[in-house]
Amino acid sequence: MDSKENKMKVEIWSDVMCPFCYIGKRKFENALSVFPEKDKIEVEWKSFQLAPEMETTPGKTIHEYLSEHKGFSLADAKKMNDHVTGLAAKVGLTYNFDKAVVANSFNAHRFSHFAKEKGKQNEAEEKLFHAYFTEGKNTDDYNTLIKLGEEIGLEPMEVRTALEKGTFGDEVTADIEEAHQLGVNGVPFFVFDRKYAVSGAQESQIFKQVLAKSFEEWSEKNHVAFTEMGNGEVCTPGVKCK
Repeated sequence: MDSKENKMKVEIWSDVMCPFCYIGKRKFENALSVFPEKDKIEVEWKSFQLAPEMETTPGKTIHEYLSEHKGFSLADAKKMNDHVTGLAAKVGLTYNFDKAVVANSFNAHRFSHFAKEKGKQNEAEEKLFHAYFTEGKNTDDYNTLIKLGEEIGLEPMEVRTALEKGTFGDEVTADIEEAHQLGVNGVPFFVFDRKYAVSGAQESQIFKQVLAKSFEEWSEKNHVAFTEMGNGEVCTPGVKCK
């Protein structure tokens, strides 16, 4: 198996409550699934908070939250969410905004970092998005996060301990600060080998093109071919000198 050092990294800044992040995830995955060198791509999820001040409020709909905090009428908020639901359906996702729980995403990001340490981050992100947008679960709730972790093979007590101790909070904050340093002001935001970036839930064809270009350049950088300008005496493995 290739080590991480032998893989090109794709970093994805996103937020659990961002509908375009889930759509972008699926479009990127569709591109990656047909990429010939997909086994040499390492995906790392990075934390970003669209509403760090949001208070978790079970019982309040996301329509009501948008209406109260973003200045939309309730009808316009529902219309906007219906439009996004239609976009999600085009990539096979089911959004149930009527069920979505208004939840601060900081703990969900900490859970993602814990899963990353266990080699399960991509699975964790999928579970978080599905829980939030499809199942209407409270992704700020420890019991919910522990259950999601158990579903992807994480030890429940380890997840609980990490959450209760506040573990990975610094890592979440560092991701967010790094995003600001890079000039990221919206998510999803995809960074390929720290050289190319794709902002937003672009079509899969765009991701295919950027994957191909960035991987070609990464390969050239990491697998240097030398042109020999003459042959002298050398020693080869096994101490064979000639």
